[in-house]
Amino acid sequence: MDESPEPLQQDRGPVLVRRQRPAPQGLCEMLKARLWRSCSCSVLCARALVQDLLPATRWLRQYRPREYLAGDVMSGLVIGIILVPQAIAYSLLAGLQPIYSLYTSFFANLIYFLMGTSRHVSVGIFSLLCLMVGQVVDRELQLAGFDPSQDGLQPGANSSILNSSAVMLDCGRDCYAIRIATALTLMTGLYQVLMGVLRLGFVSAYLSQPLLDGFAMGASVTILTSQLKHLLGVRIPRHQGPGMVVLTWLSLLRSAGQANVCDVVTSTVCLVVLLAAKELSDRYRRRLRVPLPTELLVIVVATLVSHFGQLHRRFGSSVAGDIPTGFMPPQVPEPRLMQRVALDAVALALVGAAFSISLAEMFARNHGYSVCANQELLAVGCCNVLPAFLHCFATSAALAKSLVKTATGCRTQLSSVVSATVVLLVLLALAPLFHDLQRSVLACVIVVSLRGALRKVWDLPRLWQMSPADALVWAGTAATCMLVSTEAGLLAGVILSLLSLAGRTQRPRATLLARIGNSAFYEDATEFEGLVPEPGVRVFRFGGPLYYANKDFFLRSLYSLTGLDAGCVAARRKERGSEWEVGDGSPAQGKDLGAVSSRAALAPAAAGFHTVVIDCAPLLFLDAAGVTTLQDLRRDYGALGISLLLACCSPTVRDVLSRGGFLGEGPGDVAEEEQLFLSVHDAVQTARARHRELEATDAHP
Repeated sequence: MDESPEPLQQDRGPVLVRRQRPAPQGLCEMLKARLWRSCSCSVLCARALVQDLLPATRWLRQYRPREYLAGDVMSGLVIGIILVPQAIAYSLLAGLQPIYSLYTSFFANLIYFLMGTSRHVSVGIFSLLCLMVGQVVDRELQLAGFDPSQDGLQPGANSSILNSSAVMLDCGRDCYAIRIATALTLMTGLYQVLMGVLRLGFVSAYLSQPLLDGFAMGASVTILTSQLKHLLGVRIPRHQGPGMVVLTWLSLLRSAGQANVCDVVTSTVCLVVLLAAKELSDRYRRRLRVPLPTELLVIVVATLVSHFGQLHRRFGSSVAGDIPTGFMPPQVPEPRLMQRVALDAVALALVGAAFSISLAEMFARNHGYSVCANQELLAVGCCNVLPAFLHCFATSAALAKSLVKTATGCRTQLSSVVSATVVLLVLLALAPLFHDLQRSVLACVIVVSLRGALRKVWDLPRLWQMSPADALVWAGTAATCMLVSTEAGLLAGVILSLLSLAGRTQRPRATLLARIGNSAFYEDATEFEGLVPEPGVRVFRFGGPLYYANKDFFLRSLYSLTGLDAGCVAARRKERGSEWEVGDGSPAQGKDLGAVSSRAALAPAAAGFHTVVIDCAPLLFLDAAGVTTLQDLRRDYGALGISLLLACCSPTVRDVLSRGGFLGEGPGDVAEEEQLFLSVHDAVQTARARHRELEATDAHP
């Protein structure tokens, strides 16, 4: 770029030569240029577009079978074995038949294989999304007149009595439930695809990690509560709305005496085996090349015991029932249902996008490659849009399966094809074998999968010590999820996170700096001992941006720490002419940054300083109110004979000050050289030199 012939030079220090910026492009020209680039078509552009939308077409050409194939096949087989029992179990959470969970696992793996940019993420059924889908399904079923205490896996569930609003339905409970789920899934996917097209992948960054952890904790408690009735084998009404967790616990306590002994014994044995196996797997993780398929072994053994022991007929234990094989013909989701669940889909889209993008970026950092957040949105969105026509429900990336996938040697998303093949085998031939599987066993699989999320409660004390604001976000999100609803918990977490961010910028730390010995460095005088205050100069640091929300706090902090309310004093001087009120003028020693007394010092000599230097290094940005505040502050200090200097301003802050009129008309204006300095030490030395020159001039007129 061309350089300006006029350098910006301080009295001391290096010379800065300001670059001439190119003329800014107008809005119309910029839009025309982008539209032309988007609409221009060539063979290369078309190929690049296909490769961007389907990243598999790019990395498959570079696939090295000798290095990658063994690990991909092994991890794909392990994930497929894990997917089968989880898919059947998570159908309880979604209130759907197990066959639909198998459909979801199959199609999601294939679509993400083609469109995903992460090599290690496992996309499929996710417990939190299954819970949210199940809550919407239960609500709509109840509104349609179905008995909410009936479950889709239970014989006779499709013969529930309908009220007048549901008489016109052309299908039973299971059919209507999957229609609700597919409508919800299609809306969720459309939102995610729209976010990807609009390049809104950055939005997920505003769902902070404490928010996601608190949401996972609260949702896990809700999931655990919903599965207790299956563990005990009791029938209680399904509660909806605020207080669902509390009401469910009360119903469980009232129905505890009706627990099915067979289900209680089965649940106890399965929980002990699963938890013990998980602990052993964690302890000997480094010695085991492949995680133990404990869930599959427990389900196989429990199915055999239930079948040959005839537990359903003899003890009334609930079982999975008929699971059909093959695929159903595609069906378009109903627009009427899509309108009813459009608002519910927003929460699912945000949660699914946040978890998918955060997991993809985490594994990419750990393994040294990059992912595209917007393409991840498109991939996860298409994993919901396309399968919605094939009797599937909402999916996203899942942490537990992704960790297993990485631990078993996964190198690329080809492992997803292997996992889909395992699920396809179950869909075509093995699904009916799980007819006699007890539902209490499925509930045990779900409860044990919550182990990691429930353990996050032990992180709360450490989080409180590190950041109380983040701990409050965590606790508020978790509590709202448990006491109100998962959607309300997500909304509460977002609001608390934004309030936490606003609070940190609205009242940042403000201090006076002093010199470290004879060096050119300055630090907080209240934090470190032995610092030397500069005589006649107050160095002020404001640890945050200066904008409309904290400008008053900025002034109160400065006036309190320096002991001089320049605004009040300048106004009084203007009213009273040359009449002065003099106070002690000593800097404030306490922490209170409230309004300074009107008896503060008026003259620089009485105030004890002639210059105020503002360390702008922590000043991230300025807005119009911030620039006006600095202009008014310079005017008030100038009326009292006190100079205001700025040090360590970033180029962004310099540009805002220049455009806001704080530095004069042009970039080479003398005002800029007199007010902006490269370091605090340069500003302090210049202020002292100017004061000595002024004293010499007054002494020798």
